[in-house]
Amino acid sequence: MNILVINCGSSSLKYQLINSDTEDVLAKGLCERIGIDGSLLTHKTSDGEKIKIENPMPNHTVAIKLVIDALTDANYGVIKSLEEINAVGHRVVHGGERFASSVIIDDEVMKAIEECNDLAPLHNPANLIGINACKEIMPNVPMVAVFDTAFHQTMPEKAYLYGLPYEYYEKYKVRRYGFHGTSHDYVSQRAAAMLNKKREDLKIIVCHLGNGASVSAVDHGKCVDTSMGLTPLEGLIMGTRSGDMDPAICEFICQKEGITPAEMNNILNKKSGVYGMSGISSDFRDVEDGAAKGQPRAVAAMDAFYYRAAKYVGSYVAAMNGVDVIAFTAGVGENSKEGRDEICKYLGYLGTEIDAEKNNVRGEERIVSKEGSKVTLMAIPTNEELAIARQTLELVK
Repeated sequence: MNILVINCGSSSLKYQLINSDTEDVLAKGLCERIGIDGSLLTHKTSDGEKIKIENPMPNHTVAIKLVIDALTDANYGVIKSLEEINAVGHRVVHGGERFASSVIIDDEVMKAIEECNDLAPLHNPANLIGINACKEIMPNVPMVAVFDTAFHQTMPEKAYLYGLPYEYYEKYKVRRYGFHGTSHDYVSQRAAAMLNKKREDLKIIVCHLGNGASVSAVDHGKCVDTSMGLTPLEGLIMGTRSGDMDPAICEFICQKEGITPAEMNNILNKKSGVYGMSGISSDFRDVEDGAAKGQPRAVAAMDAFYYRAAKYVGSYVAAMNGVDVIAFTAGVGENSKEGRDEICKYLGYLGTEIDAEKNNVRGEERIVSKEGSKVTLMAIPTNEELAIARQTLELVK
């Protein structure tokens, strides 16, 4: 079975075509600048060939049609016709409290996703546009919604409620939801598999560390806490997001700078994090390079990032009353040996011992702790597209 995985942004569309029998990626690509001049489709085949197609994409429906054309092209396509796409899995950012697992998309599901638009105004509307575009072109192909928030819906009330008047939860569903759930689910499953154990027998902390960053506590197969909140702004310092801070800072800066709450929110989401702290970049590689050269602001930004990550790990050890595995994933987690090492320096009290030689790895699955370490440390590349394909297959087969 061939499954097309779609991840729609407001002006972009990522895709992968995956053979669910072999789990091979047949092709993948990115549509950029949808609805903007200079639209571009970059299509990559499994043999490494890269094709760039410049073509106007006034909307996502046109973008989807161009993706289908690329997948079926006589020269660089990987399937002969649209009929060889057996199902479509859509990444949907916010499922609210309604969805604790992936679902087959129907009219009721579409309405429920739309009702979550207020909780993810930058993401859910774009996800819906992608779903509608695929339904228009492939009306008879089954489609599945896989939610970033679903894996975290097992959190207990004590973990997801905020210290606010309860009426705001009742009226507006203001609570912690968490994100990156597909990644946390996949990585915790892989961690257990690498140890030849069941996830239900382990206490696992997953550190998804990248431009967007979050930590989760997975206690015997269920997420019991996670660092992101109502939105992806809460939690760790990230590429451009502030993470946790005193909420009174917002009004203070608004008054001092004469800016609106909306402008302040934009600063917190797009101009803060290691970008705002370092003044260099939102790309952790650039900031790490600056820190290696001794640039004070870069050093401070990276020190703060590692410190916050270690604090969250410590808090989740307390939440689960122990930990068996700490798994690092995403751009920094799976690629930065320095990042893993710096975070683990705070965790010696757990009996963790990182192995310098094993830790010298980028983008590969590996146990990076020493033999005899009381906690197993791992580097595991995430694969959200494969996780979406697997969940789609499970529902449609």
